[in-house]
Amino acid sequence: MQQTLDVTLVSTADWDNPYWTNKQHMAVQFAKRGQKVLYIESQGLRAPTATGKDLRRIWHRLLRGLRPPRQVRDNLWVWSPLVIPFHGSALVRRLNRLLLAAGVRTWQAIKGIRPQLMWTYSPMTTELYNPDRYALLVYHAVDDIKEQPGMPRQAIAEAEEALSKRADLIFVTAQNLLEVHSRLNSATHYFSNVADFQHFNRALSSDEQIPSDLMAIPGPRIGFVGAISSYKLDFTLIRTLADRRPHWSFVFIGEIGEGDPLTDPSIFNGAENIHFLGGRPYATLPGYLKGMDVVLQPNRLNEYTRSMFPMKFFEYLAAGRAVVSAPLHALREYADVAAFCNSVDDYLIAIEQALAGQAAPLEKRLAAAREQTYDRRTDRMMDLVASTMVSKHVSS
Repeated sequence: MQQTLDVTLVSTADWDNPYWTNKQHMAVQFAKRGQKVLYIESQGLRAPTATGKDLRRIWHRLLRGLRPPRQVRDNLWVWSPLVIPFHGSALVRRLNRLLLAAGVRTWQAIKGIRPQLMWTYSPMTTELYNPDRYALLVYHAVDDIKEQPGMPRQAIAEAEEALSKRADLIFVTAQNLLEVHSRLNSATHYFSNVADFQHFNRALSSDEQIPSDLMAIPGPRIGFVGAISSYKLDFTLIRTLADRRPHWSFVFIGEIGEGDPLTDPSIFNGAENIHFLGGRPYATLPGYLKGMDVVLQPNRLNEYTRSMFPMKFFEYLAAGRAVVSAPLHALREYADVAAFCNSVDDYLIAIEQALAGQAAPLEKRLAAAREQTYDRRTDRMMDLVASTMVSKHVSS
């Protein structure tokens, strides 16, 4: 049964974002299993700002929105819907619901994608779509989106509660999300974030080359890969570490302000040992990780990160890197494979120990990452989907 269900996947991320998350990876998983997938790109839950970053994104979305869905893999089509990006207004949500309904029905019919399984990441799903058209509704809750900057918090909170009650299945990636959603829906299951082990494990291959721009930076290199936004990362901590250890190079791969274009990076001005290399293609990330001596997760501890399980955690481990991290709520059970730090001094000591070869053993790190792959997790999720379909059919 799970091999034949067509999927309409409601994402909160654009397909071509260089840092793939659950949305893109799950779409690929479904397509690999022979399921037809309509991947619906971000519906712009955050109100746009007047920054150049947002204006460029609006322009690109307008261009893509005038085109039909593009096929990016066998069985997988990506659609960029045109919506009004002010979801705090009930009127705007109603108008967007009409626009999305017309577009979804049209492209499903043209591409031969049946309305069977709606797999959503958007807490606004019941406001913007009609889940009753589908045989099964799955909510994959991977973040507390309402806590991101610029979000219509009250509208999202109300819509997410309705979605949680309506969903046939809920999969969550953090224990805090499990606590929240299981109170509303008993069909809530915890599956932590995972990684593409084979891809990131290339960092340990002798054939993998370290990119020249990274090689030009002196070691030791303390690295980070991901979105560089001030609501996620502790900028003051990063600057303090760099000031305290001027002979270390701190290297950041990612776009500054991803998810929060009002991020102010001026705190890093004058820090010559902090290097921002910008975004890099997914295919090149193992090479960059290979050239890093230690990797960081210098997160802030707030309401957003309390419900966050960073995908990069297992990607770092799969690459064989020593991980030094903030004590994130979702990672508490992994203290045997990473160093968790509560202060600047804790970070400095942990990094120094890792540089001296005193991190968790490599095989232990790799073993933790091997257990957390997309193939294994998707198999377990789809077993639950299949059994839920059977029980719904029997009860009806």
